[in-house]
Amino acid sequence: MTADQDEAGAFRALADPTRRQILENLRGGELAAGEIADGFAISAPSISRHLGVLKGAGLVTERRDGNRILYTLAEDRLALCLGRFLSAVCPEQIVLRHTKWQATGESKDS
Repeated sequence: MTADQDEAGAFRALADPTRRQILENLRGGELAAGEIADGFAISAPSISRHLGVLKGAGLVTERRDGNRILYTLAEDRLALCLGRFLSAVCPEQIVLRHTKWQATGESKDS
């Protein structure tokens, strides 16, 4: 798989609003599949399919804890895909943002 194909998979995963909401929910930290499903009006199997797509795209990771599956946002992967795309499409914005951080003394993580 090429880097472009890999990146395309991430953007396909991001195309669905349910999957974007799952990612937003995970920004606060690790959640069990059941906790994620509780926030949606769709079936648990549907949420599992969405989580599978996100995992396949490398946007979430999972680990087992007994009989629970815990999901975590793969922040670096998400940032890399979006950053690469943004730097190709609007490179001047990357420069402006970097200059702003230096001028204000902010860190990039702010």
